Amino acid sequence: MKLEYTGRGTTVTPKLKALADAELARMAQLIPRLVSAHVILTEDKHRKIAEVTLMAANESLVAVCEGAEMQAVLHDALRKVEAQAMKHKERKLTIERQAKPDSAEPFVDVVTPALSS
Repeated sequence: MKLEYTGRGTTVTPKLKALADAELARMAQLIPRLVSAHVILTEDKHRKIAEVTLMAANESLVAVCEGAEMQAVLHDALRKVEAQAMKHKERKLTIERQAKPDSAEPFVDVVTPALSS
């Protein structure tokens, strides 16, 4: 999995990077074909914004959180992405378990007329 970190107006500290690495490693087990993850940390005057984007083979998950402390905001964004991943996984399992039956039998019964003697 390819990890990218971007700091806009702030630096990505080793503590924040370690937090994100631990959470993303856990999500790599949850999402089967996780290709890349991008963590963007932005700091404007008094607000801190964390955006986490996960790219899997067939889907893209994005979460954005805003708050006063960067570590809490990053943690919240990672939890949102995890909730999205769980929802997609449950939806996929539900579809697989309740799949429509194979169309081995014809939909219309063919009635042969009885021969009268």
